[in-house]
Amino acid sequence: MTARVNGKEPWQLTATEISPYLRKGELKVEDYVKSLLSRIHQRDSAVRAWVFFSPSLILQRAKELDDLPLDQRGPLFGLPVAVKDVILTKDMPTQYNSRMFQTEEASGVDANCVMSLRQSGALIFGKTSTTEFATSKQGNWHQNLTANARDPKRTPGGSSSGSAAAVADCQVPFALGTQTGGSIVRPASFNGCYGFKPTWGAISREGLAQWSVTLDTCGFFTRSIDDLVVLADAFQIKDDDPVPSKSFSLQGAKIGFCKTPNWPQAGEGTRGAMSKAQDILTKHGATVEEFDLPEDFDKVLGWHAAVMAGEGRTSFLGQYLTHKDLMHETIVGHVDNVENVSRKAQLQAYDGCARLRPILDEIASKYDAVITPSVIDEAPVGLENTGDMVSRSPRHRSPRHRSPRHRSPRHTATLCPVC
Repeated sequence: MTARVNGKEPWQLTATEISPYLRKGELKVEDYVKSLLSRIHQRDSAVRAWVFFSPSLILQRAKELDDLPLDQRGPLFGLPVAVKDVILTKDMPTQYNSRMFQTEEASGVDANCVMSLRQSGALIFGKTSTTEFATSKQGNWHQNLTANARDPKRTPGGSSSGSAAAVADCQVPFALGTQTGGSIVRPASFNGCYGFKPTWGAISREGLAQWSVTLDTCGFFTRSIDDLVVLADAFQIKDDDPVPSKSFSLQGAKIGFCKTPNWPQAGEGTRGAMSKAQDILTKHGATVEEFDLPEDFDKVLGWHAAVMAGEGRTSFLGQYLTHKDLMHETIVGHVDNVENVSRKAQLQAYDGCARLRPILDEIASKYDAVITPSVIDEAPVGLENTGDMVSRSPRHRSPRHRSPRHRSPRHTATLCPVC
């Protein structure tokens, strides 16, 4: 039996809590890993977050890390990271939840983000489920059989289904995900953990499956804000201005609430959460103000869809020509252009979004932070669909007083709905 740490089983602790014990050698990585393996053994039949998982490989890597001298242990030493299965890993297969790429052979090369994690001392733990090529909303499709960590009858969200569920269920402290249309913030919200989608391009996309070169972004899941900071530091994600040394205070802060044009679709859960958040912030001395976006922002979802459809045509052409019969119909539809998105419409979408960016910056500059819904409601019952993408890509912005979780005006975060 693994020794308890501060009265808890090691698998219960966040990365920040367990890290000092690992780096000082007070807890072996091997023992920490065994604790996580016992948790996974207990919960895997219910959550089904993993599509590749090798206990023998994990224990081998753990022993190699334990042999490192203390002065060679990096900032993420011994901390296990789950990797969404659209990200290349040299010692594990990468299958994209595609029948075309189903294999047990290792990829032989790491994505840039995985290389960064290894060099920081992290232990790459396994590959987690996703929708096919991280697209659309297919749940219960091929290898993506994952259930919500809080309720097995409900969807975990997607496309980063397994990454969010594994972290929320305390099977690993960290996980990598990707987002094109809410694929980090939605599953984080549904499962009850923290999701962080950094500014586009803040983390290299080399070695990741591509749907939309304009939108695809690598990010991560944790169970604490402090853990988000640890990963942001490991990836050298920094704002132009340093984070103030003085802690951010809610007393006197100005917080904007933007319900967005999609608010009429919000369910009781989201409406209640937004109202409760306003009450809590007000009680802690913040000034809360609701605001509406200008009318042109109503067009953003349509523009977003046009960009995804247009860029999806080129991203999936090779697979389409090779084995169209093995691809999900929604992906085939991108190449066939079933939505009849013209090149002109795609360019108008680029231009429209670019035109609105400085307008949003000007609005956000009036607030210390802006809060907006991550999802339209709680996770729906059923595993066949990963949930509505309508509320995708919320902006939590902090241009004047940046706390560690608001490192850049364009980073977005989903805060744990059960905390």
